[in-house]
Amino acid sequence: MVNAVIFDMDGVVVNTEPVGLEANQKFYKELGIEVTDEIYSDFIGNSDKNIIQKLRSRFNLEQSEEVLLEESYKYYFDAFDTSDELELIPGVKDLIIDLYNNGMTLVLASSAAKRKIEAVFTRFDLHQYFKTKISGEDFEYSKPNPAIFVEAVKQTGFPKEECIIIEDSTNGIKAATGAGVFCIGYKGEHSMGQDTSLANKVITDFKQLDYKTIKNLI
Repeated sequence: MVNAVIFDMDGVVVNTEPVGLEANQKFYKELGIEVTDEIYSDFIGNSDKNIIQKLRSRFNLEQSEEVLLEESYKYYFDAFDTSDELELIPGVKDLIIDLYNNGMTLVLASSAAKRKIEAVFTRFDLHQYFKTKISGEDFEYSKPNPAIFVEAVKQTGFPKEECIIIEDSTNGIKAATGAGVFCIGYKGEHSMGQDTSLANKVITDFKQLDYKTIKNLI
């Protein structure tokens, strides 16, 4: 029986793709580098720190990791603060409220930086529903390394056999399975070719889930 649900954020709770794409295109242009769709899709599910590390290595960038990270945040929040395209994934807030009202423990485990998580949760009034929020910036390795989900399970207060993870990215689903946790793969219209085949269950619409369905999923 399920007692806790661990949510990824980008692509599961909120569609940040328009904001991220706009910000990254400007950032990459400033750096004078060309990041193909194939390279970009491989970044999905990675922490900002790990993405910057990959960019520095692939393109032999001279700037320090810290400088590049702060510059990338400047572009991101410029886009975030002015975007009218930023929106929650359809149906996800209804699911979150349904789970919360029925006593389910909710934890966020996102590769996003803490400042990005806080901005999203404030903008969409999500703070009260989650027991805690975990950021990938606190871990040395990004998803598909399972460390963030191992910690998320610990924070729920329940054994992993009573937890599920909702993920949309190839790297995130690999991390969930690596942590030994039942994983629901969300395959939405903004999934950008992510592979959900390793998920225990795949959905295409959050209307397919509710408290009763999830409670008895395992």
